[in-house]
Amino acid sequence: MSLRGGFIYVPPSQSGKKTTRRHLLTATVAFTCLPLTAAEPESTSLYNGKDLTGWVMKDGSPANATFWKSVDGVLTGENDPAKKGSMLYTKDNYLNFECEAEARWQGELDSGFMVRKPELQMQIGVSRGLKKDMTKSFYTGSYPEAGQVKEAAKLLKAGDWNQFQLVAQGDTVTVWINGTEASKFNDAKYAGAGPIGLQIHGGLAMKIGFRNLKIKALK
Repeated sequence: MSLRGGFIYVPPSQSGKKTTRRHLLTATVAFTCLPLTAAEPESTSLYNGKDLTGWVMKDGSPANATFWKSVDGVLTGENDPAKKGSMLYTKDNYLNFECEAEARWQGELDSGFMVRKPELQMQIGVSRGLKKDMTKSFYTGSYPEAGQVKEAAKLLKAGDWNQFQLVAQGDTVTVWINGTEASKFNDAKYAGAGPIGLQIHGGLAMKIGFRNLKIKALK
């Protein structure tokens, strides 16, 4: 027996059982040389469908049940009788990530998702200032032209569950509505890690529900 060209060579006189061993050894060597790949990060749930574990108010206090509740597997935000607004945040901060959620509402609405630090908002519903539907347009104190969704109504299902996907990578945040890319915003100012936030705006009677909130860390 000798080594030739990287394989174990067995002379013809040693055929049979030893030849079989040669084949097994060659296959084993080839198998162990295959490259190993890292497992893809898995999505984790941001809402357990039962209570508001993992969510806090802006000051870190427990979720205010006047505005935020878990109802039949839906994270529900609603104004109080005085039509005050409220914000709800995850306890954890996130930098580069993919976040998915479904939202449903009826009637007038001014809500949104918050990401990063400084805080960057993606609108859901009608802007109180512009008086038009700016769903999934980016808000930074105003609505920058580059981050506006021009035809959100064509992508939304009125009164039904709508799926939103947010991908934050580096200084760019991209948003999909029901599987269609709707807006993208690029600004190095909003590149710091921050919590995921949900909003109910003050000044009007509104109610919105969220479900299937998931997040996956990206490199």
